[in-house]
Amino acid sequence: MNPLTLWFHKLGSPPTFYRVGGRMQPWLYAIALIAGAIGLYGGLVVAPADYQQGESFRMIYVHVPCAWMSLFVYAFMAANGFIALVWRIKLSETLAMASAPVGAAFTFITLVSGSLWGKPMWGTWWTWDARLTSELVLLFLYLGVIGLYHAIEDTRQAARAAAFLALVGVVNLPIVHYSVVWWNTLHQGTTVSLMGQSHITGNMLWPLLTMAFATHVYFFASLLARSRAALLELESGKDWVRQIALATAQNEAPAHV
Repeated sequence: MNPLTLWFHKLGSPPTFYRVGGRMQPWLYAIALIAGAIGLYGGLVVAPADYQQGESFRMIYVHVPCAWMSLFVYAFMAANGFIALVWRIKLSETLAMASAPVGAAFTFITLVSGSLWGKPMWGTWWTWDARLTSELVLLFLYLGVIGLYHAIEDTRQAARAAAFLALVGVVNLPIVHYSVVWWNTLHQGTTVSLMGQSHITGNMLWPLLTMAFATHVYFFASLLARSRAALLELESGKDWVRQIALATAQNEAPAHV
């Protein structure tokens, strides 16, 4: 077997994933915290005010990274849901369901920060703009996946049913992304482009990209924390979980003496 394939196969084992994830988790949280602090400082202090929006534009450093993450996390969830449905891989089921609440949180922050941004720019907290409406639908899809997962008693059956709903909802992702192109909306068009020229100056761009990096790293750190806890519950009858519980009890024993 190819060494890389063998590595992925081993990593897909719940005990190995739990052990490797435990080592990575604190480092990812630390990187996310440092990058987030640098990005916020650059966006709130270093970057100049926008010539049209003034100081209000600084909401971009929270709103835009969270908006990007709302789409990224859903795509991640759907991809793992597809793997879970086709190959019945337990870890993919766990990753898909563990990512849903994090993605819902990013989507909620996107909608709230967008409303706070829209009030001074558009004169209203909310309008049924194509981008806003499709983002709201995305939140409902996340909540639907979470609700369906918790509505079925059998954990693995619940994960597969929720994964199917997540795959159906993928159709909304291009609608969210291209809504400002397909329809005449109040929402501004694309400012940052990875493949072309970005319509934002460098001293405004680097804090935004740093915040995007921080939110991505935070997502994976949070995903590890949630999925590791879910695996312990799912594999509660297995020997490796008993060994972890025994080791934890032994480490805590002196504190009660």
